[in-house]
Parts: sequence; C-alpha cells; structure tokens
Amino acid sequence: MRKTVLFALLLSASGVMADDQNTIRYNQVGYFTQQEKVLIIDQVKPKSIVLTDGDGKKVAKLRPSRTAVSPFTGKTRYVVDFSKISAPGEYMVNVDGQQARVTVSDHPMKDLAKASIQAFYMMRSGMEIDPSLAGKFARPLGHPDIQVKIHPSAASPLRPAGMVIASPYGWYDAGDYNKYIVNSAFTIGLMLAVYEQIPAYFSSLKLDIPERDNMTPDLLDEIMYNLKWMLTMQDPYDGGVYHKLTTPDFEGFVMPSECHQQRYVVQKSVTAALDFAAVMAQASRLFKGSKDYPGIDGQMLKAAEAAYAWANEHRDAFYRQKVMNQKFQPAVNTGEYGDGNAKDEWFWAATQLALATGGQHYRDAALQVMPEKFAVPVWGMVSGLGIYAWLTAGDTAMVDRCKMLLKDFADQALKNTPTSNFMSPFGDKASDFGWGCLAEKFCSPAVALLFADQFVQGDKYLKDALRSLDYVLGRNPLGYCYVTGFGQKSPHNPHQRLSSADGVDDPMPGLLVGGPNPGQQDKGSGLEYASSAPDESYLDHTASYASNEIAINWNASLMALVCWIDAVM
Repeated sequence: MRKTVLFALLLSASGVMADDQNTIRYNQVGYFTQQEKVLIIDQVKPKSIVLTDGDGKKVAKLRPSRTAVSPFTGKTRYVVDFSKISAPGEYMVNVDGQQARVTVSDHPMKDLAKASIQAFYMMRSGMEIDPSLAGKFARPLGHPDIQVKIHPSAASPLRPAGMVIASPYGWYDAGDYNKYIVNSAFTIGLMLAVYEQIPAYFSSLKLDIPERDNMTPDLLDEIMYNLKWMLTMQDPYDGGVYHKLTTPDFEGFVMPSECHQQRYVVQKSVTAALDFAAVMAQASRLFKGSKDYPGIDGQMLKAAEAAYAWANEHRDAFYRQKVMNQKFQPAVNTGEYGDGNAKDEWFWAATQLALATGGQHYRDAALQVMPEKFAVPVWGMVSGLGIYAWLTAGDTAMVDRCKMLLKDFADQALKNTPTSNFMSPFGDKASDFGWGCLAEKFCSPAVALLFADQFVQGDKYLKDALRSLDYVLGRNPLGYCYVTGFGQKSPHNPHQRLSSADGVDDPMPGLLVGGPNPGQQDKGSGLEYASSAPDESYLDHTASYASNEIAINWNASLMALVCWIDAVM
C-alpha cells in the first residue's frame, strides 16, 4: 500500500538507541490529575520504586500490582499503579538507579492536540508555509498544481487526454507529495465525525494557520483547504471523481519547490466517487450558512449527489493500477489505494447523503448495505464512519442498531486489558501490529471506545481509550513516544520527504509514525531490525517506510483521539 522509494544512499540501521537500557515505560507526554496513572517496568524485577517531587522530596514508595508475560518474547513486565498521585507537577520515578521524569497535569494533552492538527497546515500543497506560523519549518511554495494534465486513463469528452487543468490546494498524503481522494476523504470524514461530538472544544482551539482570524473554527478552516482541492477532482462532464493527483513515479527526497515531474489526474474510480460523495455531504451540513465560505455548502452537496450518481452507473470501476498501466501511458507507480469491494463506501456515502438531504431513498440504500459487525474505520473500510454518523441522527431504528454493533466491539476490547502487558486493550495480539498499526490498531479503535462511552454507556470505555493513548505515547515495549517532537524518546527520522529534505535537524512535530510492523517490507533494502517480535519491529530511520512513515489518515486518528480526550477530561 505505501511507498517503497528509499534514499539513493541507504545505510543500514539498528533499532537500538542509547537509552534503550532504561526499563521504565510510561506516558511521556503526561498523565491527567484525576485519571489512572500506570507505568511498566520492563524485564527487570524492581527492588525499589520511589516517586519524588520536583524538589527531590519522597512522595511515595510504589510496588508492582501484577506481572505480565509477553506472548511474543516471553519477557516479564511489572505493572505499577501510582494513580493516588493527583497533584499537578513534575515527578521523578526512581527504579533501582534508573530514572524517568513524569508529568501530572490538568491538561497534559493540550499541546499535542494542537500539534496533531497544526501538522496538516505544514503539509499543505500549493502554498508558501509562513515562517511566522511554522517557524523553522517554513518553506517556499511547491506544487501549485495549476498545470496538471489529464492522464489518458481519465479522459472524457470535455477533458481529453493531455488537457491541462488546475487542481490546487490539498495536503500531501504521506511521506510523498501526491494527493489521493480515497485517503483524503477518509481523513476528513474521521476529523469531522469527532468535530461533531465536541464542536465547542474546536471553536475555542486556536491554531497557527493563515485563516486563524476568521469566524470559522480553525479545524474546519484547515479541512476546507483540502476540501477545495477535492472539489477540483470531479469531472464536470459526468460527475466522476479522479482517483488521485500524482506524478508517474515518486519524487526523490527533495523539497516540493525542487520537484519537476509532470503531475496528472488519473482514472476515475467508484471508491473515490463514493468517498468523495460521503465527505462532501457531511461537510455540506457543517458548513451550512458559513459566512467565511458562502455558498460552499450547496456546491458540496451538488457535487456529492453527482458523484453518487456516477458511482451508481459505474459500480465496477475499481482502481487497479497494474491493469491501468497495461493500457495507458505514462505508467503510474505511486500509492494505489486499491479496494475491490465498495460495500462499505456505499454505506458511508448513502448515510451522509441521507443525513444531508433527508432523502428516504438514501436511507433505504444505506440500510441495504448496513454492516452486520462494527469495523474500526480505516481508509479501506469506512463503514464505521457511517455507524458514527447514525448515532447522532435521531433515527431510532438506525441508532439502536448502531449502538448494538458498537457495544459488541467495545465490550470485547475491554476484556483484553486486565491481563495485558502494557495495561492497554490493544497490543497483546500479533494482529495488533502491521502497517500503520499505531493509528489503525490503537488510536482509531480507541476513538471507537470514545464513541461507545458517549452513546452506549458513559464512564465505561473512556479509561481504556486513554490506556490505548498511553501505549502510543510511551508505555510500550520500546519505550517510544511515537509522535514526533513529543516525549523524551520520539521518532527523529520519519519516512517523510519534507522532514528529510528541509535542512532542519528536528522532524516536523505532531506526526504519528506507522509503528511496529513485523512484515518488515523494507528489510531487504539494507535495514536491520533489532527484533522480529511483532511489537518491537520498528526502526527510527528515514528509509523505514514500513514502520516509520507518516500519513494524513494516521494523523487524523491521533488528532481525533487526543482532542476528544483533551476535551472531556
């Protein structure tokens, strides 16, 4: 699925860092004053665990509450609960000569919440990134995308092959510089789903973006920058939606302003059309009556219905890149985002159009393809976004059915925590790890738990959502806070062209990396992983696209989880 282009000069790398000998695993961003606080001692049975305050005064002597054994490596872990510490401050955990600085705060996630969204601004395509807003991560304009060609696979009577169109705005998708409808739609869909739950929080959350002084919540302004690009990806001839805007091959590790490959819009697909229809319908509701974007709601709803109609006439128009390349030139070798089953896309699109228009035929269409089981929303399985939407729809029959599906998932997740290695509902199964697992197997499922806490049973699932975040932020086997720029040990070399080529030593902050991936698809390129264990198969190396890439959909899951938790704690 992801990108396999590496540096021309690829050096072998090791997963071991200088501080890997420290066996204390904890949330490196911070613990809430009134919530559970747990840390893990990895492999070494502690003789003495002492907690001291900022003045070095002893506050508590701690003991493990239980032990756990890794199902992957047999390593023993010791679970230590210090929840009785509720006063805000900086504390030092002292374990047999080892130390870790722990923060307890009323709002420990505020900076991370802002950074998780701010990262989208710094990944904007087609504009200069302002030094007054981005500091040392400012850069000149790149990829204006006003000279984009129609690829032969995307030709139509009004837009023949080779015709030049403008398709500006949008976010760079991941470590590369292309823009993909399927992933953009999913990303925005998840962000808007959470926005609808805590709109007051986002109305008060101020970001450093160019639109910060208007009347629209900054999150919606940032989302609009990508929505404006998506609207340019619809063929006015028939309402179909191009699958992606891309170069034939991935660019090298250079800055956007130094890229010179021709960019194309390529083949329309049924999944792109349906994802587009869903998110445009959803956004049309939330931007209705906007004074900053007058008339945009009507434009988006009209575009959504046209895309849905096109999809209905082209149900088998799946994007298959290899097949396309056999028929058309130039060949395209960038991210495919292929999907051979659109049932979940039909459900999400019909759901959002039903809510936006009140059309009974859309509700009926959604009911016909409603899933029998809740699936955590990811770019290739979006039915969960439809479930989230119906929960707030006021349609009793649909609400009750969606609650039941979500409850089954959430209750099953909670069963995993009591015996887990790192006090998390996720992380003790091999299937919890793989490409993008920190988003798709930790953050996104935790967001589902937050929806369950909101709509199924309050105060039952919130704690385990927070526990999953603790895992991502450092309470894990390798002791990484897996978000750039945060924690004492975080990724320094993400697989991202912007962070690699900008001449700045630090990576862009607020980016969630993919995480441990036992597939190690990049291993044959000269990289060496320190472990083959599912939960330890990670490398902080720019060349490790399998474990250290970033992506907008993954950051959306981080943003959704952190912002919601920050809002309700």
